Amino acid sequence: MTEPFGALLVLLCLLQIKHMFGDYFLQTRSMLDGRDQYLHTGRFLHAGIHAAGSAIAFALIGAPVGFFLPLVLAEWAVHFHIDWWKGRLTSDQNLTPADAAYWRASGIDQALHQLTYVAMIGIWLLWATG
Repeated sequence: MTEPFGALLVLLCLLQIKHMFGDYFLQTRSMLDGRDQYLHTGRFLHAGIHAAGSAIAFALIGAPVGFFLPLVLAEWAVHFHIDWWKGRLTSDQNLTPADAAYWRASGIDQALHQLTYVAMIGIWLLWATG
């Protein structure tokens, strides 16, 4: 396997691990409460945890800061807005984990985050092989 493709697999694994920690282990009550509000400090911090984790992942595979800094700042903004959409939808429709629509919204939320990683990896791969 050539170098960029081996690093691609490592990067994919690192982003998956950081996503698990960012979404399931490192969220606090303040990050979860009031997520339907646009200017939400908890969501700001939550998206920041994801951006920081991605920065670490890119640094570990040897990507330069000048390359990954704009990428993880864009990820922060995308993550912030995906979570705001989900928070707004679940609040507006009074959805709880007992509702199927809640789980559909959660599935869309998670799929959009994963597609963000696909885009980030694709951009890195173009850069690394270009």
